[in-house]
Amino acid sequence: MKFILKIRAKMSNPLKIVAVPMHPEGLKFVAIFAGISVLLGFIWSPLFWIGLVLTIWCYYFFRNPVRSVPQAEGLILSPADGVVSLITRAIPPVEMGLGPQERVRVSVFMNVFNCHVNRAPMAGEFTSINYHKGKFVNASLDKASEHNERNALTITNKNGVSIGVIQIAGLVARRIVCFTAVGAQINAGERFGLIRFGSRLDVFLPVGVEPKVVLGQNATAGETVLADLADPTPNWKGKRI
Repeated sequence: MKFILKIRAKMSNPLKIVAVPMHPEGLKFVAIFAGISVLLGFIWSPLFWIGLVLTIWCYYFFRNPVRSVPQAEGLILSPADGVVSLITRAIPPVEMGLGPQERVRVSVFMNVFNCHVNRAPMAGEFTSINYHKGKFVNASLDKASEHNERNALTITNKNGVSIGVIQIAGLVARRIVCFTAVGAQINAGERFGLIRFGSRLDVFLPVGVEPKVVLGQNATAGETVLADLADPTPNWKGKRI
């Protein structure tokens, strides 16, 4: 019932959905949904309207909105829209080159209604990118970081500070897309990839840096501040698991 109410709420004003630009990655999917809707309409007319709603949802899924990116130096921003589902300490994967020390890992879970375009948490250079095949368990679970299909990226800023960002496929997701390469420069909040149909992003903060978000908080890619290098140990009172 909750799922149905979410659909009704999101689809109540289709004009607000189609007014947002769509990422080119979604063009073929919207075309497929639209084509199937037309074919279903020839079989039974009510099926066309169901297909139309799903086509609008597909367009909405691949939306690519403009964001107001904070310009203060030292901010680490959310790479994804969604809910802060995990905040814990973990050792980054060896291939990321972040060392053997534990770091705070902040996870943002994206459901099928969130914008799935991923944005850089901070400005810098991509110093490593490593893709791993894996399973497709629920991305909200902690074990997804280790077992799921994922793409691990390391960003190093001009001061030599590095963070890790991991795109993790979820229960429904079946494709991680990355638009960048090792050696590429990127600005904070700039688009670097997306994941199709429900997933999660992990951010490994620098050693000694604490988060400014709490569990259950809604995050917006390129806008929500996860941490601040200028204020690495704020009076953090949120829950952590």
